[in-house]
Amino acid sequence: METDETPRVLPFQLQFDKPVASQIKIAEWNPEKDLLAMVTEDSKILLHRFNWQRLWTIFPGRCITSLCWRPDGKAIAVGLEDGTISLHDVENGKLLRSLKSHTVAVVSLNWEEDGQVIKDDSVNNSTYEDRTSRFFPPAPRVPRMPGLAPGDTGFMDDSDDSFRELSNSSYQRFNILCSGDKDGSICFSIFGIFPIGKINIHNLSIPTPYATEPATCRLSHASISKIALSKDLCHLIVMCSGELNHDEVESAERQLGVHGCHCLLLDTSIFWKRKNELHQVAQQASNIEDLIEVIRSSLSVMSKQWSDATHTFREKFDSLSSLIIDHGLDSSPQEEFLSLLGGARTSPPVHQFLVNSLGESGVKRVSKVVCGAGKELQHVVLDHLQPAAEIIGFRMGELRGPSRWRTRFQGLGLDETLINNATEKSGILLVQVERFMRVLSSVVQQFSNFFNWLLKCIKLLNQEPSDQLLPYNSELVVIFLKFLYDQDPVKPFLELSEVDIEPDMETLQRVKELVHFGGFSDCDFLRRTLAEEFKQMESSFKEAFLMPFTTISRKMLCKDVLPLFALPSSSASVSVSVPISVTYYKDASTSVSSYQTHEHGFIDYISFQIPGDSSSNIANCIGISRRFMHSLSNSSIEESASLEAVLLSVPDGYHCVDLSLYKEGQIVLLLNETTSASECSGESCMMIVQADDLPFVSIPRSGFINTWNLDQLKDSVMHLRLENEKLRNIPHSVVAPLAVSGKNEEQTSAHVGFGSFH
Repeated sequence: METDETPRVLPFQLQFDKPVASQIKIAEWNPEKDLLAMVTEDSKILLHRFNWQRLWTIFPGRCITSLCWRPDGKAIAVGLEDGTISLHDVENGKLLRSLKSHTVAVVSLNWEEDGQVIKDDSVNNSTYEDRTSRFFPPAPRVPRMPGLAPGDTGFMDDSDDSFRELSNSSYQRFNILCSGDKDGSICFSIFGIFPIGKINIHNLSIPTPYATEPATCRLSHASISKIALSKDLCHLIVMCSGELNHDEVESAERQLGVHGCHCLLLDTSIFWKRKNELHQVAQQASNIEDLIEVIRSSLSVMSKQWSDATHTFREKFDSLSSLIIDHGLDSSPQEEFLSLLGGARTSPPVHQFLVNSLGESGVKRVSKVVCGAGKELQHVVLDHLQPAAEIIGFRMGELRGPSRWRTRFQGLGLDETLINNATEKSGILLVQVERFMRVLSSVVQQFSNFFNWLLKCIKLLNQEPSDQLLPYNSELVVIFLKFLYDQDPVKPFLELSEVDIEPDMETLQRVKELVHFGGFSDCDFLRRTLAEEFKQMESSFKEAFLMPFTTISRKMLCKDVLPLFALPSSSASVSVSVPISVTYYKDASTSVSSYQTHEHGFIDYISFQIPGDSSSNIANCIGISRRFMHSLSNSSIEESASLEAVLLSVPDGYHCVDLSLYKEGQIVLLLNETTSASECSGESCMMIVQADDLPFVSIPRSGFINTWNLDQLKDSVMHLRLENEKLRNIPHSVVAPLAVSGKNEEQTSAHVGFGSFH
């Protein structure tokens, strides 16, 4: 009981109790700012300040299944039901990037940065200087289609630098975005944008390190609940439910009550050991992918503009063929124009076409469309496509050196042969761009000369003065009528075509001779179009960057498994939804410097509610374990009993709605009063428990996968009592989620948000 001599300390001060239009299903505090992101049941994302001022609302158009912030709080990752992960700017909610890493719903997201550089940035060995800005201006943006308003293309506005900052990761601490889907796949992306690995928990060979004889097991019918990467990036804890089976057990013996909630420990130390190398590869590769998108969009815009222009030309001039047929002539439009150019008498169909159908205004209009499109194409090439291709070539050159440093980069899958091939393809693309520009310039010049001649002819036919008109070249008119009037040499360069371009044999022979002097080994590039060359370059990049992805994926192995509690077999194929929280606290027992081993700077805490239908005979309890990732650090089984756990019994008359681990080893429990009323009209409370004060018990590990470790604690359960803990009463029932924030470890206050209903 409380007395006047022992006043109770209220852990939180109530600031707001605001209703919302739709129930909140996910909530996350920004790690650096007083901002709360919430996802409603109708899949809208709301961003509020601490004073409840709403900054923006976005609606992705698909069901949102997970949410997390980038460690610096400048971007937020959103997992969708179709497997897409979208990254949004914190300032305005605009889409920065969309990744299709999964094929099913993304149920858990975790974005963690290298925690070893927090205290002293001077020892941050993961920094990597990108030299591109020394030699090139800022990278070009995606071109807009003329006539579209900003944002219609789905890309960022030119005035917004958020997209550029997302790719320019030189200033960022090394960080990894982890995402898990409902089918058991876990994907890893450096800086949230460069995919670097993928595993599936169903395919993991899970060791049982405490067995008397070496043995492995596997998960089946598994569903991921939570993933959490350690602060040192060396371990990934995966909370999942599923059926755990020994590999050597016959299939008929696999239904032996081993279905339940499990905790997997994955070795991701490759991220910490090779963060410098991975930073460099990710920096170059992610920027190259952005530039590839610039080239792809440039080709699309150019193809559309030129196609529209030539359609306008054909639409106007095709009527001449009909007039010739109507007058009973068997000549072609080119022959009629050549006859007119040679000084012969103008035929009736040509006279009618030039004076009545086309006219001076028609020529000027078509000339403006065609020549204007040609100039627009030149601008797109000079302002977007060519700069992007040049920077790609430079960035690939930056990767050639590392690919030859085999002791450091070969273990990451950076293959010298593939990088050299991709570098050559980027160089060939630049040659194709120059080749295209020469063809385009020649075509535009000849179109312009042809239109100047037509204007001169129309003036003479109308007996009007033509002294003010631009001059024309008769020889170019002849060339145009023979080779360009009914042909389009520009279009094939911008589209994929099965018909090869046939270069002259002399040029082809010279290219082959240049191979001996360091020229391109691929001599057939003269037969390909610009679009085909881009396709080959993109394919070579995918092949080169797939090798690190595959190599890193193979290096991430499962080190340990911790069976937590059993579940009824009826839920074998159903995802179990219970309150779960995983976090890492600094180990206060040891002083860890920047130069000490990274593995002992943090302690993992795993907190979870044991469901009432669990077969563990432990009802209405909260389980907390710690030091799971350190339980393999010692050499002998006797010494390795560093895994500790405790069971907390929820006060009578209450049940746990949600829980969260908080700063300085604190645990926040959100409790609802148990009531028989269907409308849940009871009260609720928030309780804070200090983890260091809990009576943790060492858990001896077993080599048997169907040994539920927490069953050993049911005789030493700690009973929580309302009068003994820090408590904040809430005058109505609440629902999940609970969101807590402690961005500053020196603060004593906390920001808490939770769903509620009255």
